[in-house]
Parts: sequence; structure tokens; C-alpha cells
Amino acid sequence: MTFALREHTADIAVAAAADSLSGVFGAVADGMAAAMIDDDVPATGAQLTVSERAESREAALYDYLTRLLYERDVQGVLPVDNAATVDEPTGGGDWRVTASARGVPLDAVHARNLKAVTYSEMQLTPPGDPTRAEAGTPPDAVREHPDDWAAYVVFDV
Repeated sequence: MTFALREHTADIAVAAAADSLSGVFGAVADGMAAAMIDDDVPATGAQLTVSERAESREAALYDYLTRLLYERDVQGVLPVDNAATVDEPTGGGDWRVTASARGVPLDAVHARNLKAVTYSEMQLTPPGDPTRAEAGTPPDAVREHPDDWAAYVVFDV
């Protein structure tokens, strides 16, 4: 699981890769947290769990990240050490994300505000997908192995 922050006009983007769909969701969430803080993350914080349902993989990623921003705003915590489990729909149902994170109190860190997750330029590409971005573009730039999932998400600052 790896991520990199990318400059994006007036926004910021996270490019991430992992050996599974669940792993890439967690990597993007960790990247989102890194985009909000420059300091070392303190070892404090309580465990939080979230779950989301959506009609597509991309919508599930969007809803999951939006939920983490909601938890930041409502609970006053920065979700770090993110782990997600993504379940494919069965019988025409929804994609499901069940995730956990450590919620570091915002008063323990100096955090920047990310306003929102965007669908602008969002990419979520499975390994071996012939439609995936060309080599060297943001998602592929962090792939450690050609069999990795890759994601690219832009956040409104």
C-alpha cells in the first residue's frame, strides 16, 4: 500500500496503489489524511469504524472518503491508519465498504482543511485493466507492481 500527494491546480490529489481493492481504498484515505497534516501524527486517538454502500466502485470510494471528512468535522478527529474492506455486490446489490481508522483529536494536531472529495479526474483502475491510465500518469506513478490496483482522487481545498 502506497500513496503520493500530487499538486493539482488549486486543489490537491492523492495517487495510490495497493495489491487489492480494499488496500487501495485504505491507501487513498491515508493519503487524504497526509494532505491535511504536515506534522508527525501523535499516537493518540480512539478507534472509529464506518460503513458505506454505493452503486459502483467509484461511488463507494467517493462515499467512503466523504464519510471520513464528515467524521473529521462532526467528531473533531483526523482519521489515520485507515483500513478498509470492500465487498463486491452480489445479486445486483450495492458495493459495501467497512472500514476502521484511528481518530486523532484535531486539537492535538495542526490540520489543514480539505473541503470535499471530487469526482473530477477520479480514477480507480484494477490490475490488467486495458482502460487504465497510460504508464507515467498519476495513478501508475505509484504502482509498485503491474498487478496493483491504482487510484487517483482530487480533493477540493
